[in-house]
Amino acid sequence: MPVRPVLLAALTAAMLGTAAGPAGADPSETLTVDPVGRIAPDGTITLSGTYRCTPGTGPVFVGSSLSQADPRVKHGIGGSGARCDGAEHRWQNSGTVSSEALTAGPAHVQATLLELRPTGIVPLPAFHAVTEQDITLAQD
Repeated sequence: MPVRPVLLAALTAAMLGTAAGPAGADPSETLTVDPVGRIAPDGTITLSGTYRCTPGTGPVFVGSSLSQADPRVKHGIGGSGARCDGAEHRWQNSGTVSSEALTAGPAHVQATLLELRPTGIVPLPAFHAVTEQDITLAQD
């Protein structure tokens, strides 16, 4: 597996587990989650929304996770690249959950707009925006 998706998944999972928001984030930076997510017959979950962020110095990603019956159990649902140019853009992440089946119905999403800023050997994460929202998973 390529290093970039693994690094993104690990950083997103670690940061989504925290309740802290983006300290010092620009108030014009936003991240939303659509109120309805999709669950395909094969179990693929698709989440979407919008984001707006200001230019940075490193690559930026939208990461998302979903929980259902037990809020302590979060399932990473993909990650996608983001373009930070001050304009509003759509994001969409898809993924399958291997350990536990999710079903149509109420769910909770956490999403993060995260930049990996170059700081020597290892890039450090910097939050642009973080959001949480209750949604409905609808069967395709």
